[in-house]
Amino acid sequence: MRTLGERIRTLRKERKMTLESCAGEQMTKGMLSLIENNKANPSMENLNYLAKCLDVEVSELLEEVSGSELRALLDQAEKVVKSEDKNKYEETLEMIEPLVPKLLSGYTAGRLLEIYSKLSYLLGRSNWQPIAERASDIYEELNIVPRRAAVGIFWAMVLFTEHRYEEALARLLEEKAEVESRSGYIDSLTRLDLYTYEVIFRFAVNDTDEATRLMNEAIRYSKDKKIFYQVEQLYRLAAYRAIIDEDDEKLDYYERKLLQYGEFAEDDHANWFTKLVRIHQLNSFRHDHETALEKLSELTGPMPNHEFFTNFFVLERGKALYGVGRYQEGLNMLQQVVISENVHHPYDLSMYYEKDAYAALCAEQLGDLKYAQELARTADSNMAQMPDTPYTQFVSETVERLAAH
Repeated sequence: MRTLGERIRTLRKERKMTLESCAGEQMTKGMLSLIENNKANPSMENLNYLAKCLDVEVSELLEEVSGSELRALLDQAEKVVKSEDKNKYEETLEMIEPLVPKLLSGYTAGRLLEIYSKLSYLLGRSNWQPIAERASDIYEELNIVPRRAAVGIFWAMVLFTEHRYEEALARLLEEKAEVESRSGYIDSLTRLDLYTYEVIFRFAVNDTDEATRLMNEAIRYSKDKKIFYQVEQLYRLAAYRAIIDEDDEKLDYYERKLLQYGEFAEDDHANWFTKLVRIHQLNSFRHDHETALEKLSELTGPMPNHEFFTNFFVLERGKALYGVGRYQEGLNMLQQVVISENVHHPYDLSMYYEKDAYAALCAEQLGDLKYAQELARTADSNMAQMPDTPYTQFVSETVERLAAH
């Protein structure tokens, strides 16, 4: 926290003023230097003069932390959050930390507290929750609905990433009810975010009917408001659900929508997703591994440089190789699959947890029954907290098959 002299010097330099020009005829250059170096205190007359010269209120000079300093700090913190530069998280926390007790009101204070709580959680600190509550309370007082909702969504997402799906949904619905009851107006972006996360969470707890209804409602709302940044996520979920339900008509529909979105947004991710999800359907639901392997070999062009696509490709190739009897190759491929720390939805996790069951079947065919049973137990343990789907059934059948030996 800066002293009065340091604040005066900083403001003067920001305005590219020399000591002489700032001192003017009011005081000597030497006196101003003494004030800036905290070796002299300005009189009230000189303080008023300096405030006028520096184009700030006297109160800002006297504040232990001025509004301009807080805004500068917030700009710096926002850049770190936007860049997701994890190497700067600790440094940013250390800059905000001394100010936390003094951040009591105003948007800047609320946003700094929000960022502090988020970075604290990401760095594994335990004190993030009361700070998040303070940020939420400030936004509530100011009736800043988007930021108030963002704090609530983040809190729900923390529970979701810990795989506490029911609690995550309950927290989100509580936040949604609070926002709707206290605010006469909810902006379109916030409403769409609340829609989207509710859809994600309801699918996670297997509340499929309500999730599907809300998903279609959210897509309509997105089109009506011409806000499309959540659409791809909604279409992907819908495509997964269509595969699980073995509803080819819906899968065709959502595939078209994803391709249209990819063309509209110039996003190649959507195009690659539709290709890989069709191969996934061939492997896991139709058990047509030969066709899946052919489709994998036909994929052309550079795949997006993203761990999701890399792992998805390796997983499906490993499953296809098992299906065509190339067990050692399949096992080698499946052992390369890494479940990203960013994967948390039961649909995605269930898909990845299948890998150990397929690897177990490869090991069985290679004569390593002990290793096969170990892999099957791993798959079964991972699937224990997942909702009932064809993925969980496949793992159960694999465990029973290997136990029969």
